[in-house]
Parts: sequence; C-alpha cells; structure tokens
Amino acid sequence: MTDRSDRVRAAADELGLEIEIVETQRAGSLAEAAELRGITPADIVKSLVVKGKGEQYYFALVPGDRSISWGKLRGEIGVNKLRLPEAELALEATGYERGTIVPLGSTTPWPVYADERMRGKRVSMGAGAHGKALSVDADALIRALGATVADITDPA
Repeated sequence: MTDRSDRVRAAADELGLEIEIVETQRAGSLAEAAELRGITPADIVKSLVVKGKGEQYYFALVPGDRSISWGKLRGEIGVNKLRLPEAELALEATGYERGTIVPLGSTTPWPVYADERMRGKRVSMGAGAHGKALSVDADALIRALGATVADITDPA
C-alpha cells in the first residue's frame, strides 16, 4: 500500500483549497465508516473513476447513500457508454488504488461530475492512501475542480 496523501495535499494547496487529512480505521461498511468519522453516510463522498471511449476517463463524485445513475451520467457527459474500469485501469488512469481515489492530485486531471446533493455540505472522502480520509467544504471542492454539478445519482 502506497501513501499518496502528500500528493493530495499538494494538489489542494496548489488550488488554494483547504482540506483536512486524518487517519482512519478500516471500516467494514459505509455505515461503520460514517460512525467512525462522526458523520452521516450521505456526507461520505465516493470518488469513482468512470471509463468512457478509448482512453477517456471521468470522475463521478457520489454521496455515500446514493449510487451512480448510469443513464443520467451518460446524458450529462453526452456519451452512449460508460463503465467502471478494472482496478488496474483505474490505478493507471489516476495514480490511486481503489478505495483511495480522489480527483485531487490525480496523475491526469479528468473531468469531474459531482452529484448536486453534495452542495452546502462538509464532506469526507478518500485521501490517496488506505487508512486516511480528507474532509473538505463540498462547494469549495466543486469550484476548485471546475466540476460539473448535476443530478447523476439514484437512491442506493
């Protein structure tokens, strides 16, 4: 396991984005992770890397209590096909292992799509390394990443 949280912090600093990275225990479920962090499952944001045509990837930021709506996301991006890539492709595309993926410090700055339900919250998400999580103001994150905000999810 490689700790790439320094890369996350450096990217946030470069964007003028205030984040807090904390050590976390491994959780067996989303509910347990939320309990350990003292937040609700909706306040944990999953950073999912999504593969389009060829070598095109996207980040989808999805609240923990929701799942990607493939139809909504395809419509927002304007493509016919999207899928979750294999773990090795996600690592190659972002420089992060599954479970640690975050758009900050990605080896390639892929377009970011954030679910509209993130707005107005302080959220927790991966920080580039297992056993670490970051917390950030979601609106500031959306602005810093130039993310497209839309309804891209369905209830889990």
